[in-house]
Amino acid sequence: MNKVITFGEIMLRLSPPDHQRIFQANIFDVTYGGAESNVAAVLAQLGCDTFFVTSLPDNPLGKAAEGHLKRFGIKTDYIQKRKNSRLGVYFLEAGVSQRPSNVTYDRKKSAISVCKKEDFNWNEIFDNAVWFHFTGITPALSDNVAEITYEAVKTAKKKGLKVSCDLNYRGKLWSQEKAKEVMTPLMEYVDVVIGNEEDAEKIFGIRAEDSSIEKGKLKKEDYEIVAQKLVSEFDLDFAAITLRESYSASINGWSAIIHNGKKMFESKKYEIHIVDRVGGGDSFAGGLIFSLINSKPVDDALEFAVACSALKHTVPGDFNIITTNEVESLWKSSGSGRIKR
Repeated sequence: MNKVITFGEIMLRLSPPDHQRIFQANIFDVTYGGAESNVAAVLAQLGCDTFFVTSLPDNPLGKAAEGHLKRFGIKTDYIQKRKNSRLGVYFLEAGVSQRPSNVTYDRKKSAISVCKKEDFNWNEIFDNAVWFHFTGITPALSDNVAEITYEAVKTAKKKGLKVSCDLNYRGKLWSQEKAKEVMTPLMEYVDVVIGNEEDAEKIFGIRAEDSSIEKGKLKKEDYEIVAQKLVSEFDLDFAAITLRESYSASINGWSAIIHNGKKMFESKKYEIHIVDRVGGGDSFAGGLIFSLINSKPVDDALEFAVACSALKHTVPGDFNIITTNEVESLWKSSGSGRIKR
């Protein structure tokens, strides 16, 4: 099996049931998730030897988060345990119809955010690994974690790993100026960049001129230029961009493109009726990484990744629950959702 490493934060997620607002809630649904752990869950279920690297508090909440990872087949050998620390929390109000979803973070001074470089032996962690994945969320957590991420990508490249980054700009974590300052030097070590419709603009100022996310107006030709510029500027193997057309919080159009510097490939588009959109982009990343590790042709890799992420929108919680056969069945069918007997 191919050994894959992801690095980031896993958090406790609390959500009011039945699309309630937090103000209304008397109880919360509990799960765990975070961008890189969501990617790890996809890769583990698709058969990769997947390790998630993080720091967790040495208390019952930390143990519960680790148990959640193990339940999905993710290996936790390199997780650092920290006494007198806390698990980050986020509250999700699930949107519906014209009301968008909303996230409230409570993650300041979480276990991972106070880690230092010496807490992780990247040379050991990357032994026999083929791929390393992180997102722009992780270096946004603190200057310490940005420094750790930089050490990780440098070591990964020295040891011959492919490195992918989902840009994942989060305005609630840092400014666009800070994001550009931190992310630009990291890109020197990245082979595959993944983003959504606005990540490249928010972080690097590379925008799709004639598209409007707010108006739901997305032109693939504009994003071809964005992807091509990313490949050229950072000497990438691939730049992939997911394209979400938000007709409402409940119904989206979902597709993606990928560029290798010479040619753009585009996927078919799905109309998705959303159960839970959190982790959709992460499932795209997981599906794409799995496909590239297994040397799928780039157009097939893109279709597999988009189908994988379309299925995630039907699964409650941050983690996707899929098999390779389910993803390929959707990709190669009409996606009608007929019952299987």
